[in-house]
Amino acid sequence: MKLSDLKDNAGARKGRMRIGRGIGSGKGKTGGRGGKGQTARSGVAIKGFEGGQMPLHRRLPKRGFNKPFRKDYNELNLDRLQQAIDAGKLDPKGTIDAEALVKAGVLRRARDGVRLLGSGEIKAKVTLSVAGATKSAVAAVEKAGGSVTVLAPKTAAGETAA
Repeated sequence: MKLSDLKDNAGARKGRMRIGRGIGSGKGKTGGRGGKGQTARSGVAIKGFEGGQMPLHRRLPKRGFNKPFRKDYNELNLDRLQQAIDAGKLDPKGTIDAEALVKAGVLRRARDGVRLLGSGEIKAKVTLSVAGATKSAVAAVEKAGGSVTVLAPKTAAGETAA
């Protein structure tokens, strides 16, 4: 087989339809746009238009709210923490905080803090310093002989609240 012998399977590439080229082509005259009117013209953008009736997206009530200054936490499961300890990336003897996790490559960047989640199990005795932790995560760490310190939330000025 030569490089020049390579070709697509039959029917793999379909030629483009040339519209508006006579009735014999099957796509002549109106060119697939139906009869006359607004939609037969170019430059028409009537996405939510319902013929002058109030559109559905305006008939339905507004709902919900997005907090403008909400905290963006890194979520960390116990099994991911144990994996990093087993791989030798994290030292279980020292205090494990966001900075240590970033340095070990467990997290890409420290956001507004780390929230510890209870998925998986942890065997190592560790001391954790995190912004938040679920009850199941705290229970699992304490069962393994470790401890979890939940830090006070940061205020708008950047220092921790008293």
